[in-house]
Amino acid sequence: MFYVYIIYSPSGDCYYKGFSENPKARLIKHNQGESRYTSKSNDWKMIYLERFATKRDALIREKGLKKYSKAQIKELIQSTKNILESFG
Repeated sequence: MFYVYIIYSPSGDCYYKGFSENPKARLIKHNQGESRYTSKSNDWKMIYLERFATKRDALIREKGLKKYSKAQIKELIQSTKNILESFG
């Protein structure tokens, strides 16, 4: 499976949207400073997760999410598309 995720840094009050086959491991890398964009914070929290059957579909979705405003992100987090609560 392929996943699109949104993480949030309270200290920076910012969101990051990404793609991964293993979102839990990817979050750890973000918090360890292994991503250029997110390396300034180490308090990233996973707030949104969406699953896709193909890498292509996930990458298309990620590209679309990068254009979302903060208001749109907050709305998306509350939507039924967010599978974070059911993700083991």
